[in-house]
Amino acid sequence: MKYTIDAENKKIGRVATEAAVYLMGKNMADFKRNSIPNITVEIKNTSKASIDEKKKLQKTYSRYSGYPGGLKKPIMSKVIAKKGYSELFKEAVLGMLPKNKLRQKMMNNLIITE
Repeated sequence: MKYTIDAENKKIGRVATEAAVYLMGKNMADFKRNSIPNITVEIKNTSKASIDEKKKLQKTYSRYSGYPGGLKKPIMSKVIAKKGYSELFKEAVLGMLPKNKLRQKMMNNLIITE
């Protein structure tokens, strides 16, 4: 089954929540926590999403290299410039999925287009 979500004029979190529910299969009657449904979710028009200018300058995305002093915190506008809007949606959906062995398999069923 394939779901398509249009992100035009919508907030990132609202779209990510909807995508996470579909990826986990929580909208289906035969939902099971320990299995992945055969579902593909496509998010379109990510570059037309509604993002405030203030948020682009204040929101940070943290990552750690594993080395001392290796904490990097780029702001949203730099992440958009370097990796595009699709990275924002990928990070948001990833944070909303359960932190277990099925997480990456669910993320493989997510397609993001700008």
